[in-house]
Amino acid sequence: MQPPHDRPPAQRRVRPHTSIKTNILFFTKGTPTKNVWFYEHPYPDGVTSYNKTKPMQLNEFAVEQAWWGDETDGFRDRKETEQAWKISAAEVAARGYNLDCKNPHQVEAISHDPDELLAAYAAQQSDLQSIRDQLKGILADALGGTRA
Repeated sequence: MQPPHDRPPAQRRVRPHTSIKTNILFFTKGTPTKNVWFYEHPYPDGVTSYNKTKPMQLNEFAVEQAWWGDETDGFRDRKETEQAWKISAAEVAARGYNLDCKNPHQVEAISHDPDELLAAYAAQQSDLQSIRDQLKGILADALGGTRA
């Protein structure tokens, strides 16, 4: 006997937690965009992800507000940091206006996707087999034998 549920099966879904970083984009209204600034919002202490029941809170943006600077001085104090970077509008256009940009200051995380890991393993095995075949050929030539 199955336990009763408050929702039909089609609506019972496990929502996976994600560690995808939150990037915030800012634009200044009324001026042409020369650069697009990105800021990778760090999770506050004790928070591992945001979701419907644990959304971002306005008070978590104090660091971004301080970094953003002052429009009256042309944002002269704004600098690239470990969390902040910019790309030119021309680069955005060249990317087909795709704003999915990885933080260039962070080391790329290793994927743990089984399909990607298996593909990488198969490629490594193929490379190793090629090296083994080359070594066999070199040894056969050195020993005066024929290649197998």
